[in-house]
Amino acid sequence: MTGLDLSGTSAVVTGGYSGLGLETTRALSAAGARVIVPARRPDIARAALAEVAGCEVIPMDLTDLGSVRAAAARISDSLARLDLFMAVAGVMATPERRVGPGWEGQFTANHFGHFTLACELYPLLAAAGGARVVVNSSAGHALTDVRWHDPHFRTGYDKWLAYGQAKTANALFAVRLDALGRNDGIRALALHPGKIVTGLQREMTLREQVDRGWVDEHGKVIGADFKTPSQGAATGLWAATSPLLDDRGGLYLEDCDVARVSAPDAPMDDGGVRTYAIDSDAAARLWDLSLTATGATPISR
Repeated sequence: MTGLDLSGTSAVVTGGYSGLGLETTRALSAAGARVIVPARRPDIARAALAEVAGCEVIPMDLTDLGSVRAAAARISDSLARLDLFMAVAGVMATPERRVGPGWEGQFTANHFGHFTLACELYPLLAAAGGARVVVNSSAGHALTDVRWHDPHFRTGYDKWLAYGQAKTANALFAVRLDALGRNDGIRALALHPGKIVTGLQREMTLREQVDRGWVDEHGKVIGADFKTPSQGAATGLWAATSPLLDDRGGLYLEDCDVARVSAPDAPMDDGGVRTYAIDSDAAARLWDLSLTATGATPISR
């Protein structure tokens, strides 16, 4: 990002006031972009971003699609074009929660909310004539494909499978949005930011994190392969701004590079992307499922 001039551009960064999102907002703002941060806790967001120039906070709850649509309308009223849409916000391994009409909470927050926001902001993205959409997925996608038979875990909840499904959905969302949007100059990319301890782990107990080898008994990060939040934000910022990705999309990235395809039985922490998370037919199927569920504005090719 050093020396990059984003003056005159606009960006939306969900989750842009903590962890990776905060580092993303700071970097984009420092480069001259106008950044809008939709936030479930707007007062906390404004406090966190008080010293970040060119940044505006608006209220939005990703699990409440009425709130998402209201935020999209507010953004549309204030912008003529949107150059960057960064879907950074997310939840991980939460207790079972039902939202909306009984939807599983992680799938809704991580996928349905971002899906709906992107669909509603599509005209602004198309108006940019070269917009990029960057979606934070995770190595956790390796835990499971989309559970087509039971995406909302009606038959029994597993918080890690629910997280894995949501992260697979994030990757597939980027694949399909890229296919639909490329004729309008919109390219979409998904990524694994790396292993980072941020507020994303807030629903996990200290004991769970200790047992996974992430932190010590005092909550200090001990894993040698963990990144800092600024290091974790690097791949997303690369995806958003690198000329190396001009006219490329539908890709899954990690460590500021295009990820290799991983074997079905490879350990999750070995990196790479599972074939099912970049499958174009699965991406189209998920898109149709999401349109039907959310009632979002369809995108015509």
